[in-house]
Amino acid sequence: MNSDQDIKIVGDKPSVDVKRNRLLQENGAECTPEQISQAKALGKMVAVRFLEDASDNENSNNIDNYDMILQRRSLLSFTATVGFEECCNDDMLDGIAQKSFLDTLKRNNTELYNSSCDTGAFSFYYLAFRRGGEIDRRIGQTFAMLCSHDGDPIFQELGEALYCWFMSEIKKCAKELGMI
Repeated sequence: MNSDQDIKIVGDKPSVDVKRNRLLQENGAECTPEQISQAKALGKMVAVRFLEDASDNENSNNIDNYDMILQRRSLLSFTATVGFEECCNDDMLDGIAQKSFLDTLKRNNTELYNSSCDTGAFSFYYLAFRRGGEIDRRIGQTFAMLCSHDGDPIFQELGEALYCWFMSEIKKCAKELGMI
């Protein structure tokens, strides 16, 4: 039988990011209207690139290829999510960029929006991403696994290339907007 000593309660030590954001808010630091506008524009620009990629890759009658296309969408959507985290220097701006991205997808292609938000795939990608070190390689391995080609070096390299390519697109957009 377990005793109360086995139960751990989180104390008054939030993560570094939470603490930093609380201090900024307490000291009156807020995002400027320009930063908010940039974050919205970033989300929209990335969504447009995502929609263009989806359009280029959706003409397929092969069911195996269609499954890979769905995984490609999930990977690119995940890449957008972590790309916003990397390019936006504030949690609020990150959230604004993410919302703008999703709103643009939903407004332009509801089916694409629904098929690119696979939370199961996101969980696997986050596990690979959070492990650190050689993130792109781990993302590629995860992509191969989700495509039912676990250990296949061709699928791993494809996943890695897709992740690196789309992350560079996100950074280009952020740079165009003066965010990085």
